[in-house]
Amino acid sequence: MSLLYFMAPAYLANMAPPFVRYWRGWNRPISTRLFGGHKTVVGFALALATGVLTTAAQAGLGRPAVWAVHAPWLWIGLGMGIGVAAGDAIKSLFKRRIGIAPGARWLPFDQLDFAVGALLLVGPWITLSAGDVALILAATFVGDLLVNRISCALGIKASPW
Repeated sequence: MSLLYFMAPAYLANMAPPFVRYWRGWNRPISTRLFGGHKTVVGFALALATGVLTTAAQAGLGRPAVWAVHAPWLWIGLGMGIGVAAGDAIKSLFKRRIGIAPGARWLPFDQLDFAVGALLLVGPWITLSAGDVALILAATFVGDLLVNRISCALGIKASPW
């Protein structure tokens, strides 16, 4: 359970950008050619803000992630938020380069991109064992499949992956 708590900023940051579709203000794609039209500036900013706000809430509750041994909560939140958005964008870049259409399934990369990005960016400040990382990735894979199917059924996302 503590690994899920640790990953909460990344999980919430990953779930936040699809809600940008309800935003009626300015929301330019980062680069339609590189990432597709659905990777937007506001979506990236929302992922970043969600990662920071979640770690702030954890710190405010007096229960920061115990793995953050070399950095304040703000660095962990920034790493989680940027890692989530960057991991997803980089995965989209590779999908475009190999000819996979936006919204098309690409297992297991669609499920793990954001978690790998977050873990890579917070890696310098945390201590996780290989077993911890394996558990995080397994839980992320299964959880992402479930959450995305629910999001699609509710009309939040256009595809279940």
